[in-house]
Amino acid sequence: MNGDLRNVLLQQVFQAIIPIRMLKKTPVSTVFFVLLLLATVGCAGKKLSPSPALFEVSENAARLFDGASFDGWEKGNEFFRVEDESIVGGSLENPIPQNEFLCTERQYSNFRLKLETRLLGDQTNAGIQFHSERIPDDNEVIGYQADIGAGYWGGLYDESRRNRLMAAADDQLIEEILNVGDWNVYELEADGPDIRIAINGRQTISYREGDPDIPLEGHICLQIHSGPPGEVWYKSILIDETR
Repeated sequence: MNGDLRNVLLQQVFQAIIPIRMLKKTPVSTVFFVLLLLATVGCAGKKLSPSPALFEVSENAARLFDGASFDGWEKGNEFFRVEDESIVGGSLENPIPQNEFLCTERQYSNFRLKLETRLLGDQTNAGIQFHSERIPDDNEVIGYQADIGAGYWGGLYDESRRNRLMAAADDQLIEEILNVGDWNVYELEADGPDIRIAINGRQTISYREGDPDIPLEGHICLQIHSGPPGEVWYKSILIDETR
């Protein structure tokens, strides 16, 4: 409903409940209750915009992507390109034959990562690898993945190792907070064995690794999953190394 039309209707309802000529004689508590009731009705069905960030990123956070080049990242992966100050994986014209990853040259251990991402295409799936390593002579990487895609958004997957979701986000929460087909603020915090993920300012999972043999350091990689034509876009990538 148009905002102006809603306001007019609410004003008419208010006057119907408490006519103007009686307003001065109506107890303040009654007026307040009616206003609160109407405000609640007016907000019904509206999707509230969440806070854009949950984890604090310090002023010393570094730009992991400069918006123009693959400086600091692997070179030569034809499935990734730079466009409109974003890293774009995949294609809307051609299928993606296998999982593809674009990894940082550096390794990271404890950090907070914040970026914006969106998916284009009907069945597009992607993710943010961390504490990960390239598998020799293979297109795959091994390590944690902060997942992106229908049925997986905001979950923690273990790629090429345990090959399963280690922690899944609540479907109802994702439905409430996700901007489908548009940009979403995606946050990731790795602190020793503790991992947290947030989307649009709402925490989706919290996980503690119980296996002491799992590495707590590695590369950060951006994924485009194999499948039909589709694209994943990543931009405004900031990393704050915490210790």
